[in-house]
Amino acid sequence: MRTGRLALENVRAIVMLMALACGTSALAQGSAAPASTARDIAKEERNRTFVIDFYQRVFNKHDLKAAEDLVAEGYIQHNPHFPTGRAAFIEILAKRFKQNPEAHARIVRSAVDGDLVFLHTHSLANPADRGRAIVNIFRVADGKIVEHWDVVQPVPEKSENGNTMF
Repeated sequence: MRTGRLALENVRAIVMLMALACGTSALAQGSAAPASTARDIAKEERNRTFVIDFYQRVFNKHDLKAAEDLVAEGYIQHNPHFPTGRAAFIEILAKRFKQNPEAHARIVRSAVDGDLVFLHTHSLANPADRGRAIVNIFRVADGKIVEHWDVVQPVPEKSENGNTMF
């Protein structure tokens, strides 16, 4: 009987330790940041404003000089269809804007978390285009765009659920 009771107490102790570990993990992943990594909301807002301005100038005004000024030379591109680097980024945009001089994107919403800025956009090649829903994620460092990820989805003619993508 003593062995059974000891085993049961060990199981209880293990369960309690696991619950404590899971609770600590959940707290670490929650919205409350530890004091040592407090968010700098003012800096985050400057990053968000910077990226919105960059996006408007480059993707809506087709200002390639702004891309040269605002994108770091060592720009890292995570979209597997495009090369990395500022020069490649500008070259691709120049070709796209030449092929689609009316291309533009409407920023639907934006968010920021530290040095990452998220833009949800409706991108159109021309006025007749249904467009694409795009979520762009830009990392900002030292006043430059240094890294980019995106998720792209074509806007369908019909929605199965009746909801807009925007």
